[in-house]
Amino acid sequence: MKHRKPLKLEAFLPYRLSLLSNVVSGAIAAAYGDKFAISMPEWRIMMILAEYPGISADEVCRRTKIEKSVVSRAVSRLLKRHLIDREMDEQDKRRSILQLSETGLTVYDEVMPIARNYEEALLSNLTVGERRTFNDIIDKLMAEAKQLQNGYLKEDDF
Repeated sequence: MKHRKPLKLEAFLPYRLSLLSNVVSGAIAAAYGDKFAISMPEWRIMMILAEYPGISADEVCRRTKIEKSVVSRAVSRLLKRHLIDREMDEQDKRRSILQLSETGLTVYDEVMPIARNYEEALLSNLTVGERRTFNDIIDKLMAEAKQLQNGYLKEDDF
């Protein structure tokens, strides 16, 4: 039997990115979760709706990369709490349009400074140049990941 060289998970980029995302998102969620009882998916949906009011749940899924079932449950909870409003699209009655309610906008306005302060604290040990480089690297990795996801590179290319 061939001896396999084990993958060092702690050095594997996808794992490290996932851990970083979970730690960062978890810290922000802890800051607003207790006060507002909003889950991470619910907050992401609220952030997207603040930036793109009047989009559909499908568009929320596309922009947040959150699974449709998770978005559906989160939207239901947000609707029950009157944090978002839903209307039917006048052109396509099968499509519903989502937006933050007045209550949702108030909560968003209270949580956003918490999120921005956390982001600033997280990045505070990076110079302006390092921040720019970090953003450029993230953009490059995202573009490459999208290409790989879309099948531009086949399994035999590896």
